Amino acid sequence: MRPRSAVPLALDAALVVAFAAVGRATHDEGGGVLGAAGLGLATTAWPFLAALALGWLISRAWRAPTAPLRTGLPVWLVTAVGGMLLRAIAGQGTAVPFVVVASLTLLLLLVGWRAMAAAARRVRDRRSRTVEG
Repeated sequence: MRPRSAVPLALDAALVVAFAAVGRATHDEGGGVLGAAGLGLATTAWPFLAALALGWLISRAWRAPTAPLRTGLPVWLVTAVGGMLLRAIAGQGTAVPFVVVASLTLLLLLVGWRAMAAAARRVRDRRSRTVEG
């Protein structure tokens, strides 16, 4: 992995953990975010974190870690689908409303930050061309 990929990967992972934490807090699942045994957040997050890692590998995200379409979409798709499959295998809930909300939230998080970064780059590039020209 390239050094410039570490921050985007860490951001993706942090967003997935935040997604799981908000979900646990929203539904107040037995003992809050950490759960009764202190593993609640890990139990909720691990399927999506494992799928995120797979999404990075499949999409070779380190080649263009901030690209919304080339990287963001495949990373999101593998994270959402893979996370749901792993949740089902682990006996965790995969009710249709959860699948829809989780998929849309992960889309917003994993593609959204990349889209904002791309827009910021375009603005910065446009300003630097204006100053130079």
